[in-house]
Amino acid sequence: MKEFMFLFKGGDEVWDSKSPEEQQKHMQHWQQWIDEMGQQEKFVGGERLYPHGNTIHPGSMKVTDRPLTESKELVGGYLVVKADTLDEATQMAKGCPGLLWESHVEVREIWPED
Repeated sequence: MKEFMFLFKGGDEVWDSKSPEEQQKHMQHWQQWIDEMGQQEKFVGGERLYPHGNTIHPGSMKVTDRPLTESKELVGGYLVVKADTLDEATQMAKGCPGLLWESHVEVREIWPED
């Protein structure tokens, strides 16, 4: 099986507009989704990311102390999963609870080690 990364982008505005109870329920849906992939032995790992970071600019050593993207494009977290094909991984990503809260999921194959 190959490994794929799900990159989660956006949805922070919706998250911030929800009550703590709604956020907790949403996180339970995330855990159920991840647990299902784990039971199929397709979940490898992943984490939520802090919104701040540094950007190193090409051709120089200039560092900017924030990502230079719109908030809807900011990567908020990732998962690594196993699947046979990009299509299979894409189908798995369609179950992401974040899609209900205006997040986007980018599915990318991880370059295999030689």
